[in-house]
Amino acid sequence: MKIRLLCENSACGLVWQAEWGFSALIEHGGENILFDTGYSDVWLRNSDIAGIDLDDVDVIALSHFHDDHTRGLLSHRFKERKRVVCHPRVLTESYDSDDPGAMQDYRDIRAKLASDFEVETTRAPLELAPGAFFLGEIPRVTPFERGTCFDDPMEDDTALAFRTDKGAVVVSGCSHAGICNIAIRAKEVTGQHLHAVIGGFHMMKAEDPPIDETIDWFMQEKVERLLPMHCVEFEYLVKFHAAFAMPTVGAGDLIEI
Repeated sequence: MKIRLLCENSACGLVWQAEWGFSALIEHGGENILFDTGYSDVWLRNSDIAGIDLDDVDVIALSHFHDDHTRGLLSHRFKERKRVVCHPRVLTESYDSDDPGAMQDYRDIRAKLASDFEVETTRAPLELAPGAFFLGEIPRVTPFERGTCFDDPMEDDTALAFRTDKGAVVVSGCSHAGICNIAIRAKEVTGQHLHAVIGGFHMMKAEDPPIDETIDWFMQEKVERLLPMHCVEFEYLVKFHAAFAMPTVGAGDLIEI
């Protein structure tokens, strides 16, 4: 499988563009899955640089309702009505804000989903294509992860998981549910051990993240490839790098399994 990072907080080189947000195009078993669309049209500009024809996308999956993962839909150029899979909360929720423009953005996102896409909502895991799974609502089972975004329970926060010959590959958007909770769910849904966990791990200082417990958990799981990005503050990225000797990745990078 191949994962092209179309949007991330940093870029892997001078020609690529970056913003606070996440988007990835995942090729798995002949299927093309677009996971999140970032905040603006950065995902489109990077797909143009990479020579990607986004009309080849088979399905779009949204990790949760936050606009740094969904607002990019407002800039889409799809010629056909693509299938979108998401939690039902994506169609109803707005991030609390005193900014009328931000609230209008969420109304625009919901209107765009209704007018331009075939939307399928689910709370349960769903197989998007053979061996490719939308994980649905994530049970909170670890004793050390909050599984919230401040006071928001974030029941819509989810991720994707893929069966491969090397084990399960997890791609997360933001991991408000807890990246270890997500990985546990991925193991259950795929029936495989973890090979790689890639994406936003939501390690933000304001929420006092369980960085040491998370590192210990992944070490016990013997995960071969761990690539945290997007919503992980620098000091926590440093700790992950020290523990797992992982490369730095950013928008434009191609990750191959």
